[in-house]
Amino acid sequence: MSTSTGQTVRFARRTGSGKYVNLSREEVDSVSGGDLAGGAGEYMNYTVHIPPTPDNQPMEEVSGTPMDATVALKAEEQYVASSLFTGGFNSVTRAHLMDKVIDSKVSHPQMAGAKGSACAMTACDGKVMMNERGEDIDPCECRFKICRDCYGDAMDGGGTCPGCKEKYKVGEYEDDDETPVVGFASGVLRTLPAPGMGGQSSNDKSLVTKQTAENFDHNRWLFETKGTYGYGSAFWPNNKNEGGGGGDGGGGGDDGMDGMPKNDDNPWKPLTRKMPVPAGIISPYRMLIVVRLVVLGFFMTWRVRHPNDEAYWLWSMSIVCEFWFCFSWILDQLPKLCPINRATDLDVLAEKFEKPTPFNPDGRSDLPGIDFFVSTADPEKEPPLVTSNTILSILAAEYPVDKVACYVSDDGGALLSFEAMAEAASFATLWVPFCRKHNIEPRNPDSYFNVKGDPTKNKLRSDFVRDRRRIKREYDEFKIRINGLPDSIRRRSDAFNAREEMKILKHMRETGADPLEPIRVQKATWMADGTHWPGTWAFPFADHKKGDHAGILQVMLRPPSPDPMKGGNGDENGLMIDFHDVDVRLPMLVYVSREKRPGYDHNKKAGAMNALVRVSAIMSNGPFILNLDCDHYINNSMAIREGMCFMLDRGGEKVCYVQFPQRFEGIDPSDRYANHNTVFFDGNMRALDGLQGPMYVGTGCLFRRYALYGFDPPKTVDKDQKIDKKKNLETETQPLTAMEIDGEFHSSVLPRRFGNSNLLAESIPIAEFQSRPLADHPGVKYGRPPGALTVGREPIDSAHISEAVSVISSWYEDKTEWGDRVGWIYGSVTEDVVTGYRMHNRGWRSIYCITKRDAFRGSAPINLTDRLHQVLRWATGSVEIFFSRNNAILATSRLKVLQRVAYLNVGIYPFTSLFLIVYCFLPALSLFSGHFIVKSLDVMFLVYLLIITVALIGLAILEVKWSGIGLEEWWRNEQFWLISGTSAHFYAVIQGLLKVIAGIEISFTLTSKSSGDDADDIYADLYLVKWSSLMLPPITIMMVNIIAIVVGFTRTVYSETPHWSKLMGGVFFSFWVLAHLYPFAKGLMGRRGKTPTIVFVWSGLIAITISLLWIAVNPPPSHASAGGFQFP
Repeated sequence: MSTSTGQTVRFARRTGSGKYVNLSREEVDSVSGGDLAGGAGEYMNYTVHIPPTPDNQPMEEVSGTPMDATVALKAEEQYVASSLFTGGFNSVTRAHLMDKVIDSKVSHPQMAGAKGSACAMTACDGKVMMNERGEDIDPCECRFKICRDCYGDAMDGGGTCPGCKEKYKVGEYEDDDETPVVGFASGVLRTLPAPGMGGQSSNDKSLVTKQTAENFDHNRWLFETKGTYGYGSAFWPNNKNEGGGGGDGGGGGDDGMDGMPKNDDNPWKPLTRKMPVPAGIISPYRMLIVVRLVVLGFFMTWRVRHPNDEAYWLWSMSIVCEFWFCFSWILDQLPKLCPINRATDLDVLAEKFEKPTPFNPDGRSDLPGIDFFVSTADPEKEPPLVTSNTILSILAAEYPVDKVACYVSDDGGALLSFEAMAEAASFATLWVPFCRKHNIEPRNPDSYFNVKGDPTKNKLRSDFVRDRRRIKREYDEFKIRINGLPDSIRRRSDAFNAREEMKILKHMRETGADPLEPIRVQKATWMADGTHWPGTWAFPFADHKKGDHAGILQVMLRPPSPDPMKGGNGDENGLMIDFHDVDVRLPMLVYVSREKRPGYDHNKKAGAMNALVRVSAIMSNGPFILNLDCDHYINNSMAIREGMCFMLDRGGEKVCYVQFPQRFEGIDPSDRYANHNTVFFDGNMRALDGLQGPMYVGTGCLFRRYALYGFDPPKTVDKDQKIDKKKNLETETQPLTAMEIDGEFHSSVLPRRFGNSNLLAESIPIAEFQSRPLADHPGVKYGRPPGALTVGREPIDSAHISEAVSVISSWYEDKTEWGDRVGWIYGSVTEDVVTGYRMHNRGWRSIYCITKRDAFRGSAPINLTDRLHQVLRWATGSVEIFFSRNNAILATSRLKVLQRVAYLNVGIYPFTSLFLIVYCFLPALSLFSGHFIVKSLDVMFLVYLLIITVALIGLAILEVKWSGIGLEEWWRNEQFWLISGTSAHFYAVIQGLLKVIAGIEISFTLTSKSSGDDADDIYADLYLVKWSSLMLPPITIMMVNIIAIVVGFTRTVYSETPHWSKLMGGVFFSFWVLAHLYPFAKGLMGRRGKTPTIVFVWSGLIAITISLLWIAVNPPPSHASAGGFQFP
């Protein structure tokens, strides 16, 4: 049927086998009391939506009778929250109304599958429409209980209530107010007038879009009018010309801020401050860098002027390697000249955005929204329990609940991930209020219950111990359900597939078919409501396998109401946990699995993140985005607010992202393979913060959505271009015009850059405006007025969901700039570094936020082989960057000089491995040949070497001081630098060169040779030895140097004229190599000296080869043995 909104709805039955049978309107009415009411049980109500135009408002008018906005919006939102949406290329968007999402009971009103009261209509088993607070929506004064579908039928039939037989009275309900004030208790979005205005502005978008049924041109409204979004205007109106106040009103003043209300009671306070490194540390540090640089210059000059004539080949190899090491050290050291520390003031943040002010009398949160992205791809490699704990930590974060939305990308389309996420949403109804009630840290339940120490420390409430025990018991049951999901899904699917086989067998008997004919039944994967899972199946089938399945979208937790919703006492929730004074609302949670089809390049994680960017822009459009890997959880619930301080402070409009350091747990106490990587996260990244900002490292990063869209930062007015201050302030609090956003930005550019989604295009200027700092200081450029974001978001309707499904289709990015300029950048396995580089290259800056309590924590591989393969992937991405247009040499002038050096080092550092491997063999070659890299140990050589070494030690000590890392951590980093440089980096260079020159891609696979013995040991994986070809170069270097020491010492001892100086030089450098490789050798030994057989094989081969070469080069005297060995 066709409604007046232009949206076409098809009614269909979905049989148990997944087939669709179209029905006419009459057929639907005729069977409404029969099969569809539950008689047959084989059919499910199924609605197929053809995506409408974005400007249509579903259910706004039916048959000429206007529908009450409250009922329509709430009914639509409940329908959306209880439906599983699927779609993709060349297919309609289908909404499957879920009878239940998981097998366990669902009670929270925000959860998908939550049910209200039973519909009072005869022969209807539907449930009454329910708002996000769990209250039934009664569209009539008689309080007749009616479900959404029956209500639509009643409106279609003349708008008569089936209960009292009276016409539905639009807008005449008890909870409606006479004046348009904020009425959030019922969940109704009402728009407030802007400050200084006597009534509702005619330019208010929230009102305009609902009062007209005609097409609404959002872009024209935004760029050609002075429209507003909800409460507060996009600019502060001039009170002399616009309603209310007259004269200067509250906004005039001597400072020329015409129309901007003043608040002179409190002085302006910054949200952040810089804390430079003490001069007593940074000055000597910089001086030592200069000293070492000068000494290196003199040393290399001396080396060139004093060649070793006795072993010119040895000298030439060493001199080339040393020149490269000097160059590499300069690239690494120069960006460390300006390290800084930063601090935030969360009290000022709360005072500005969450306390009552003249602009925000009710003290509602004026903070912008945040969309969290969590990505997972394979539940077998990424355990669903780990992902669930990450989601729970996000849902419990200390940020306004109605400003948070969490999107989970399941790139594998697995039912296991879907149901695990639903279970997490169910457990969140207890875990999140418990965290708020008792101020729990960390808010990952697994980490919290495993924290060593007294859990009652700093807990003030007397019922904490009792609540903790009960939540712990519930969490244990939650883990059992999660871990049992694979078996539960398998048993359920087997049962339904067996039922289908019985149906086919019965049909064959009835039709007299050949009983010997094999029964062919699709081995489908079934959901909890008894229908086919639209994603991947355990037994792959067409349209249901990895790389070939429809797009899926499910709102697991619908958006919360803007007002707090208190929980019940212990008797009401059945667990004896008292939440009567705790806000039990939950943030919006959305499951997303983008469509995948053969023949399309889906671009792995970067493609999944871009799909989330588009979906979230349409559904919540949070102006800020924080992405987390599925194994990284929020360890500090206040970290989001600390990151937001940098975004909303003066100058924050030019910050593209705030990067948090990565912290890991489960690392062995000695950190054998430098898994914590503290030298990089606490040293290099802190130093980059003093330049143009840290690099993006893949997770724990708070993005400005506007910057992700590929736009340049706002332009600062030059001194010679200053205009009238009063006019300037007015324009700087308005939304940017199309030309201000981008000089080439116009309607014809939108499809080429962002695709064909109108809703996505309309969301861009809104996100830009909402992400601005407050215009509460003359130094704030492009600010927004206080109080502009205090109105809650509008309910989600099916039109937005249909559009969201379309933007995750496999074809959407074709002929657009997604992955090239917009969003995460494609073409590299290290898409994170490239994405950050592109933003810096456009002139944005980034911030490094180190919190007192770790903001996020995750897991890292502690096994040697896994660690090497992780580094191999990073190094391969760096080589790809070096040979691409993302090389910092090709950067624009907007990239600062030292920042350019840092990015140049990212692409060059893997090539150091070529010189490092040669240099590690030089001591052995020196011992074998009896020569050294210098002709003799000259005094000048030793003096230069001593000064360079002392300077290096001094730099290390001072770097430890200003970065806060330990000296042992610095040494572990040095050791693993050599280990990775002689293994993973070397292979990455070979792989990159082969790919660039010959187009050959090489993959390195793992083969486990042994396994850990103790399953109870959390560090058992540390001793797990897995053979990999990456181990060949370090093993060879170790064995050659050990043999060389023995050969050199033996020859010198038995020589008639021993050269002890040359021996000591070679032995010293050999021990230097072996000391760095010690963790690698220890990793090969396993737990109790177990070494893979291949190590002994290679050692023997290397020893034999070296012996034969030695005999060939220095054959024994002919008189030594008449029948001596003759090298062929």
